[in-house]
Amino acid sequence: LDRMVLVLPPDKPARLKLIERHLASRPHEKIDFQWLADKTEGFSGADLAHLADSAAELAMEASLKADAAVPIQMNFCKQALKEIKPSTRAWLDTARNFALFANEGGQYDDLVQYLRQQRML
Repeated sequence: LDRMVLVLPPDKPARLKLIERHLASRPHEKIDFQWLADKTEGFSGADLAHLADSAAELAMEASLKADAAVPIQMNFCKQALKEIKPSTRAWLDTARNFALFANEGGQYDDLVQYLRQQRML
């Protein structure tokens, strides 16, 4: 591409689908996908994949200790969520400066709109 394209963090319905997708092929039970989508505001798609991977690793560790298969459960997701934070915040903080000081031609208008919605501007 010869242009920059703004890709914003996924909204709640997209986060819900991404989390479901990342856990779909893994054994899991009693996952509150809506709760996870609520708690992952600002997470990128990669952040959500990392969350699912971390929860799976915790389930694997529990399986080794129990000497039996333990599916991914909500407690593993919550534990992983304590460790994983959205990676988009630092980028958005930097991008805010461009939106504020270099938007003469309106090329950052979509970003400005998003930052206002997020109360970052």
